[in-house]
Amino acid sequence: MSQNNKQSSKSITVLAAKVLNDPKASALEKSLAGSVLSQFGTHNQTGAELQTLASAALKNPSSSETIRRLAGSVVSQSTTDR
Repeated sequence: MSQNNKQSSKSITVLAAKVLNDPKASALEKSLAGSVLSQFGTHNQTGAELQTLASAALKNPSSSETIRRLAGSVVSQSTTDR
């Protein structure tokens, strides 16, 4: 499997932290936010299951802007082998 050297940006990690601290955030938002934060300052890669979840969120026209921003970051940090 190839290595992905991309990392979460500071601005998206700030959004992710806000989502995780928001008691009204959905489970999907929290899952995506957790993945974004785990990829900040590391070379961690998105797992296949979360990549599929994020991809579906991006394709869903009713996804909120927050979900789209988090999902976009998660997908961009997936390996190209999948």
